[in-house]
Amino acid sequence: MDTRARAAARKLLQRRVRRKSANPPPVGDVKRRFRAVVAYNGTGYAGFQRQRDHVSVQEVLEVALEDATRLPAVVLGAGRTDAGVHADGQVISFDSMTALPASAIRHMCDHVLPEDVKVRRLEEAPPGFNPQRDAVSKLYRYSLLPTLEPLPRWRDVAWQVGASLDIEKMRAGAAHLVGTHDFVAFRSDPGPGRRDQATVRTIHGIELRPMGELVLLDASGPGFLYMMVRNVASALASVGLGEHGPEWIAETLAAGERGRLPPPAPAQGLTLVRVDYRDGF
Repeated sequence: MDTRARAAARKLLQRRVRRKSANPPPVGDVKRRFRAVVAYNGTGYAGFQRQRDHVSVQEVLEVALEDATRLPAVVLGAGRTDAGVHADGQVISFDSMTALPASAIRHMCDHVLPEDVKVRRLEEAPPGFNPQRDAVSKLYRYSLLPTLEPLPRWRDVAWQVGASLDIEKMRAGAAHLVGTHDFVAFRSDPGPGRRDQATVRTIHGIELRPMGELVLLDASGPGFLYMMVRNVASALASVGLGEHGPEWIAETLAAGERGRLPPPAPAQGLTLVRVDYRDGF
């Protein structure tokens, strides 16, 4: 039975649905695993992961794949992005008995997906491929807008911090976060089911650079805690605004106290840029 969210996703896609052909797509004898790179603007979604009463990116993708293949589809993503968070390179996988080539599935999905969700690449996956377990690195980008000037075009994709940022001080603070540490101070409460998870993580690098009106913060690593990148962005913005010195980052990391940090940076500034795998996908 459809959940409320699944019904809403179907209604969303039916606005663009093509006329179905009289002959259903061919079905094969073997279940095949596919993988895809997906981009989306997360503004209108309750995050990536399927939810019962709210439309998610996963829900929309599953409905589009079912429309393309006329077979059930269960999508697994490389990571969960929160409501309002975007992606240029989310990686998904799904299994299907369809005999359609990957190129045809991608083409058919493009006809029904809304403008804010697109499949950039789709191919058959190696046996046993898992987008979560097999990922070796993820790159997240946080976009900051350091101005008081009203610029509505950035409203859904950047955090307007309202003042200029000292990027050199932010870089000095970020240097304390690179490497393997216990990042419990930079994790928001993930809820009762995940509070006991290990909080040691590795950040391969943090790069800060101006680009036009924005300051971009790129953080890469094999995996991040709940809201960790948004908390890093918020903390480094505090340093850039002169509210704290760079050493405050090291002190907070060592103290392991979430209460020392400001609230996490808003969701709309965060984008999952890329997920890397050993086979180059």
